[in-house]
Amino acid sequence: MALLLEHEFKPLPADKQVETLPFLEAVAHLPPFFDCLGAPIVYSPVKADLTGNIKKIRAVYDSNPAKFKTLQNILEAEKEMHGSAWPKTGATLALMWLKRGLKFMLVLLQSISDGERDEEHPNLIRVNAMKAYEIALKKYHGWMLQKLFMGSVYALPYKSDLLKALEKGKEVKEEESIEKIHQFLSRVTPILDAIYEMYTKMNAELSYKA
Repeated sequence: MALLLEHEFKPLPADKQVETLPFLEAVAHLPPFFDCLGAPIVYSPVKADLTGNIKKIRAVYDSNPAKFKTLQNILEAEKEMHGSAWPKTGATLALMWLKRGLKFMLVLLQSISDGERDEEHPNLIRVNAMKAYEIALKKYHGWMLQKLFMGSVYALPYKSDLLKALEKGKEVKEEESIEKIHQFLSRVTPILDAIYEMYTKMNAELSYKA
């Protein structure tokens, strides 16, 4: 799949330490995914947020690549640096929201690849998007954002159009596109799971609403 497999994610090592630079370089190719969902009033801000958070983390990494070799290095350093203001600050906060945007994307794609659908309207992806939103973002959104999202599901593209957009306009059999989604998910899911686990272990997760 042209868009999703454009830049490979490095395999997660046994110690589950996610290297900062390879992660940022790979994830930098993913924001255009949200262009494929239509409904720009909802997804353009999500894309901009993702892009902005990647830049914030990259700026911290670039300030001292040796010190910030892994994402955990960044969180540990910022915890010491910011004291009581942490984790609602710096790259720690940026990565917190970045992982949520990625989680939405992965749950949506996993749901599509698992064949979950509205049997009456099998070419719609509302069911998949609603599941992704419930799991990844809803509890962090206030009432207005939730209403905005609920309305946006009616402007989502057909599944066939989404798959074509992910192939950058090329006509590819659905089975081939789904297989590429499987490849992408198999590479990225363990990395995202490790980041979530790191936030839990370091007590860095926040539940305030945007």
